[in-house]
Amino acid sequence: MARTVSSQRKIVNTVVAWTIGVLIFFPILWTVLTSFKTEAEAIASPPSLVFFDWTFENYREVQVRSDYVKHFMNSVVISFGSTLLGLLIAIPAAWAMAFAPTPKTKDVLMWMLSTKMMPAVGVLVPMYLLFRNTGLLDTRIGLVVILTLINLPIIIWMLYTYFKEIPGEILEAARMDGASLAKEIVYVLTPMAVPGIASTLLLNIILAWNEAFWTLNLTASKAAPLTAFIASYSSPEGLFYAKLSAASTMAIAPILILGWFSQKQLVRGLTFGAVK
Repeated sequence: MARTVSSQRKIVNTVVAWTIGVLIFFPILWTVLTSFKTEAEAIASPPSLVFFDWTFENYREVQVRSDYVKHFMNSVVISFGSTLLGLLIAIPAAWAMAFAPTPKTKDVLMWMLSTKMMPAVGVLVPMYLLFRNTGLLDTRIGLVVILTLINLPIIIWMLYTYFKEIPGEILEAARMDGASLAKEIVYVLTPMAVPGIASTLLLNIILAWNEAFWTLNLTASKAAPLTAFIASYSSPEGLFYAKLSAASTMAIAPILILGWFSQKQLVRGLTFGAVK
């Protein structure tokens, strides 16, 4: 029987939820507002929230100084490419761990998760030398490979969780009907796991889009994504807050729009299996 929640409790929960939401969203709102200020107004004290002379000059200067479309396309290719490559590797791996486990399966899963706990700077030098010697430095292919390796543990873990919820009897029935292993994964397992795969896809696109450490250290200009586009407005001469905010707004706008329209899938992906 469902527990009755009082009106007062609902009001309190709503107020708390909105307060947390506003606190989380406020830095983004402040960045967007600052992008419409002049440099003088951006560093004014006390700052003004909405009562200032709005201008699009920062966006014009950012577009003139930097090739936004080039950086945007690099981000699209790198984030989508690394996620799709990760799915191609992770789906068979998660299938094996979910439906053909061994005594070491849990150890392997924990080992993969433990790699996310290692500081990225600890392997920067060997990765940089490896990329330099193989000609992958400042290339889209190189960034696709490194971001695939970074996010692969998360992809496998998420898909493993989804696949564990699928009855194994369905796959056994497909085998009895003569389905090969490849057909079982492509025509039986994958269609049943589409919601979970979609959630994994969206989350890892966002993670790859926002990755800054590797994209800043392994690129120069040719394959530089939007993270490098933002960083270019931090110079030894100082921080140009208005232009930096304009560049940041242009960089985060696509992924914010994607996240807004896919929030239900993202929430489902992050909470799948948490409630039985």
